[in-house]
Amino acid sequence: MNIRLKPLQALYFTQFLSAFADNMILFVIANLLRENGFSPAMLALVSISFFLPYVFLAPLVGPFADKHAKSIVLVIGNLIKALGVVLLFFIDQSSIMMLMLCYFTVGVGAVVYSPAKYGILPELTRNEDELFHANARIEAYTIFAILTGIGGGGAIANMTAPLISSGICLLIYLLSLGMTFFIPRMRGNASIRYGAEARRFFIDFQHLMNRPETSFALIGTGAFWMSSAVLRVAVLAWIPLALGINPESFSVSLILATTSIGIIAGAFLAPKLIPLSHFTRSLTYGFGMFLIIVLFPWVNVTFIAICLLLLVGFMGGVFIIPMNTVLQDEGKRMVGSGKTIAIQNFIENLLMAVGSGIYYLITYIGISISGAIVGQGLLLLGFLLYLVKYRRRIVR
Repeated sequence: MNIRLKPLQALYFTQFLSAFADNMILFVIANLLRENGFSPAMLALVSISFFLPYVFLAPLVGPFADKHAKSIVLVIGNLIKALGVVLLFFIDQSSIMMLMLCYFTVGVGAVVYSPAKYGILPELTRNEDELFHANARIEAYTIFAILTGIGGGGAIANMTAPLISSGICLLIYLLSLGMTFFIPRMRGNASIRYGAEARRFFIDFQHLMNRPETSFALIGTGAFWMSSAVLRVAVLAWIPLALGINPESFSVSLILATTSIGIIAGAFLAPKLIPLSHFTRSLTYGFGMFLIIVLFPWVNVTFIAICLLLLVGFMGGVFIIPMNTVLQDEGKRMVGSGKTIAIQNFIENLLMAVGSGIYYLITYIGISISGAIVGQGLLLLGFLLYLVKYRRRIVR
């Protein structure tokens, strides 16, 4: 029997599988850190190695995605991610530098993959409304992959030897690669030259930042992912301390995964709650996210913690989806879809690396995990207050 998938369905599935493995491999590395006696804060340091390729390769990956068929770019990205997993089989797993190298390689694959993942959406949709809903769905599939990758993938990583869990990650990346063959190969722009486009990267960056709508969206999505990246690491360490759960129990990953359930709900409801013509109203949900974050240090009951994680996820989902859609639609017309996503990745991952570095320094000097969570919340608040002032420039 021949199996035929619609291109968007295939894209959702390949994104789900790839994002699932992205999150599972983090737990594989986290377990290796714990087994070798490293502190929980070292996970933030390893996480930075994943973000750095987004910063350094940003001027090149956007043109690469626009020059070639984006379905082929998805294949290449997954192959590089798989290489990062393969390295785990051969390195000294007690070396923090070697673990960082593996996660860095996965990050290189992710930065190649990401512009094509989002940039192909305008090619597979017919209008802004379809693009809005497709963006919401791929974001929901991504968050669902994070949910199951953190919950199920974390459980698998805790219950199996690193060799086995690494092998499962490798298999999932290869399955994701296979799904891309159901996505049509739409011709890219062969006239693109990397040297010239790399030089234009910061010109395009300035162009997007000079337009109020795209600048607002870039700063807003960057602030969201900075907070999400730091909170994932911080809450992973906070749950055993605050709730008295064994850090090796897969209950830790399951509790953390509840955040993603909230984000899925927020992503699906965002088109109903926030009209694109008033996308800046999503700031209300950003402030809701901040208020919930600062409540965590006073919680020591598992049920309440789960409710707060669900709520912070929901607020975040509604907060980010309208901005993503506006950015992709406006950016495609201004500088090209692939370059827009590369610039977005540059800002988001630069902020994630900075946020993770601040978190590492805070914990390194002896401040508690709860204090670090509050600090991250205050950093988010600073971005939100800036956006409140900035939105006066936007007329839609």
